[in-house]
Formats: sequence, C-alpha cells, structure tokens
Amino acid sequence: MNQGNTPLYNRLKQFREKNPISFHVPGHKNGEVFFNEAREDFENILQLDFTELTGLDDLHAPTGVIQESQELAAEFFHADETFFLVGGSTSGNLAMILACCQIGDKVIVQRNSHKSIMNALELSGAEPIFIAPDYDSTVERYTNPRVDVLKEALHKHPDVKAIVLTYPDYFGKTYDIKRMIDLAHEWDVPVLVDEAHGVHFSLGSPLPSSALLLGADVVIQSAHKMAPAMTQGSYLHIKTDFPLKDRIAYYLQMIQSSSPSYPIMASLDIARAFLANISQSELVEIRNTILHVRTILEGCKCWEVLPLTENSDFLKITLHVKHFYSITDVGNLLEEVGLFPELITDNQILLIFGLAPYKQLNRLKKAVKTINERLKKDSIHATIDISKLFATPIQQLALTYQEMNQLTYKHVSFEDAVGKVAAEAVIPYPPGIPFILKGERVMDEHILTIQHLISQGVKLQQREHGMKVYCNN
Repeated sequence: MNQGNTPLYNRLKQFREKNPISFHVPGHKNGEVFFNEAREDFENILQLDFTELTGLDDLHAPTGVIQESQELAAEFFHADETFFLVGGSTSGNLAMILACCQIGDKVIVQRNSHKSIMNALELSGAEPIFIAPDYDSTVERYTNPRVDVLKEALHKHPDVKAIVLTYPDYFGKTYDIKRMIDLAHEWDVPVLVDEAHGVHFSLGSPLPSSALLLGADVVIQSAHKMAPAMTQGSYLHIKTDFPLKDRIAYYLQMIQSSSPSYPIMASLDIARAFLANISQSELVEIRNTILHVRTILEGCKCWEVLPLTENSDFLKITLHVKHFYSITDVGNLLEEVGLFPELITDNQILLIFGLAPYKQLNRLKKAVKTINERLKKDSIHATIDISKLFATPIQQLALTYQEMNQLTYKHVSFEDAVGKVAAEAVIPYPPGIPFILKGERVMDEHILTIQHLISQGVKLQQREHGMKVYCNN
C-alpha cells in the first residue's frame, strides 16, 4: 500500500470542491452559518466537517475510504486491524476492557494506570487485582511494576481474564514489557496496553519499540499526543490470536459518537502518513536538536535536567526543580517568559517536543537567562517520602464495584477520610492517574501526600475540598 496516500483526507477535499449545498447536518452548513467574530479562525476546517454522506463512508461500518485509511494505518503500525478513535484513548481503553471482562472477572491491572482504565473496570464490574509500580529513586517517582510481581499475581489468581499495562509512563520511561507479555501468554492471558504516549515508537530506533511490536494483543495510542493529529484522535490496534476483534468493534460503536468528527478522522489519516514518511536521517536530526535543547536547559540554576536513559523517549525532557526553589514560582515564571510545559508536579516539570527539529533555540536561551536573573531562592520547602506509598505489591479493592453501588456516601475532610473507603478517586491532573482509587481504604500516607501535593500547587480533579467516603465502612 502507498503510505504517502491519505484517502479519507483526499475524499473530503474532493467533496468540498463540489461546492455542495447542505440540506443536512452539521448546522454550520459547510461554514456558512457561523458566529462572525470566530469565522476567520474556523472557516477552513468547517469546510471539511461533513457527515456520513455518499462516498464519505461510516466509521462504525466502514467499507470505503475510512476502511482504506484504517488498513493503511494497520499496515504501517504492523497490526492485524486498526480502529480510528474520535473519543481519545479513553474510548479505546473503555472498549478493550469491556470486551475482555464481565461482572466478577478478575483482571490484573498496573496500579498507576490512567483514570479511564479505572472507569472501564467499574463499568465492566470486573474485580481488579492491582500490581504496584516500583519507586525509582533515580527519577524520584513511581514507574512500572516488576515481572516477579506479575508472576506472583498470576500464581495467586490464575483465572484472570486479562492483564492491563501502561507503556511508556507519562515521562517517556519504558521498561522490559516484553517479558511481561511473554509471561502472560504462557498463562494464555491477553495483554492490553495503554500506549497513549507511544504512537511514535513505531518509527524505530533511536526510539523505543512499540508494545504492539513486542507482542501485546491490544494497544491504544493517542495520535494527538506525540503525532500531529487533532485532539481526541487516537488509534486502537489489534494483533492477537484471542477472539477480541468483534467484541471490541461492538463496544466502540456503543461508546463512540454516532456522529464522529470527520476532521479528527482525517487528521488520523494524515498523522499516519506523516509518521510513515519520516526518514531515519530526519529522526536523527530531531534528536540532535533536542540534545542541544537539553544543553541550553542545563544552564538554568533552579533545576536539574534528568538524564536520558536507555530506551527512554528523547522527545520528553524532565526538569527536577532543586528543593530550595519554589516549583510554583518556577512554573509561573516559565509561563511569563512564554514557555508552557505539559505537566508540573510537586517537584518536576515535563516538557514534550514534537516530531520536527526545534527551531526556537535563541528564544529558549533568552528564557533561561531571564529565569536565572529573576528567580530567587525560596525557603527550603517541605518534602515528603512517598517511596513506601504502595507498600503492598498486590492489592485488591476493599469493596467490589457491586457492593459500592449498594452503599451511601458522605463528604468529609481529607483528614477525616483516614480509615474509610473512598467513594471517589482522588486524581492529580495531569497526568490523570488516580492517587486514591474508588473502593480503596484511605491511609495516613495518602493524606499526608495529598496535603503535600496541594501545598505545592498540584491540581486535583475534585469539585470541592475533601473527598467522598462510604458510610459505615
């Protein structure tokens, strides 16, 4: 197949050139009906925002250009089948878990997974067996579970229906996921991987390998995170001998909109073509410019640039803020000089680069110079040891989802939640990984860490201060 072809995008352009008269949805009528103050910004994309008209195919039963575009993606990513997702990787995570699990089924799940994984478990009614990630002192955060923990979980729960892993982590760190995949297959268990931040891993060295190429059965990739696709555009790849394809397709048509966005789908078509046509020499050039960026950033007095490790994503740079500077002040000053990072935690800042040589080196040098001149040392802010937070390598919820559905809950302060069972997840966002799980018993260590995160300006996805807990539990 011609990986330079973009069949869906091409068909949308051809349809636009017919200058069609719209007697159908959407209501902007090919951009003719729109708020004047916003027309200039939107009019070009609105002219490609069609619906399921003759020749434009149907995402939920594709036989034409959408099918052709998905087949091109499957060929490039080395999948048996690829589905376009217009609801982000969230929709893919929901579909793959619902396809594998029913009420009461056991599922082994990496504890530091995205909230959409946890939501899928709740919707399925499955019984999650959580395997804790290790704390990596070299980067001062939790990364991935160990193979021996997975092996122990399989021995304790040989009847599991699936294993759910995250690869890479938000910061681009990978691990030997192939050993886990091979182990799971020895037990005849499918492996489902949230690879939201690894769509570009299919480009090969010097990037890590995609979990799909390492044997995973279902892999979800957010094309909009690391490739040039529109927000919400993602892929779901299947490469497996397990009978999952039809069930996944069934849940996708249930979860995803019956009016999927054609601009988002076209951007998935384009993003695949973009990736397929990046040469190795271009990839090396991109890496070299980012290495130059790292050198510039190392000139800032308030942070350390964490080193690249083997098989980590060079498009991501982690800045570890020194303990005698306020990370809130550093974050504010970054935005004042025009630099907007992806993520700020209580002690680290994550920068994500695109798949093109970085061209604003002089502006970056000026920004670092300004930060060095303006940022003053703070009184040493409090730190907290979180290395023992996940003390239990293999954990189950205190209550099943079915039990939770029968209980009432109340809202309490964080301090009063200790010893109670959480009726909602506590989620720092980004990255959207639940710190306390719904159904988990709250510990002193949880609350101390939450208070520390709040003091450092980390945002929690809570509607009000405190949290919901179940009554009499």
